[in-house]
Amino acid sequence: MPTLYLTRKEHFNAAHRLWNPTWSEEKNSEVFGKCANPHFHGHNFDLYVCVKGQPNPDTGCVIDLKVLKVIIREEVIDHLDHQNLNLDVPWLKDTMPSIETVAVAIWQRLSPKLPLGVALHKITLWETQNNFVEYFGE
Repeated sequence: MPTLYLTRKEHFNAAHRLWNPTWSEEKNSEVFGKCANPHFHGHNFDLYVCVKGQPNPDTGCVIDLKVLKVIIREEVIDHLDHQNLNLDVPWLKDTMPSIETVAVAIWQRLSPKLPLGVALHKITLWETQNNFVEYFGE
């Protein structure tokens, strides 16, 4: 049986602020620019969750997409959508909520929830139409 890769796209809206409390306001502004805004700023995020596995011979599917949708919604989207990533999400507490950090945290939440025989291959998180991160669990 071949290993196949299956991707599910989800969307969420969230606000965050990039700010290092050990730096001065000037350095934060220099490094993070508008992203250091003390009133936060928001994005319309697109999340792509790519899993891999061998198709079940009875269904021809790597995973039931309805099951994958529920896992992503319960573990990620319900926690992040319309939230402030700095203030409202316990599993991002005490982190710099850059797209890189958020992608790793999403991986850590999803990976153990997948059914036997299905593995997380890649998380792709789009912050803007020009900026995205890919994480392979390394």
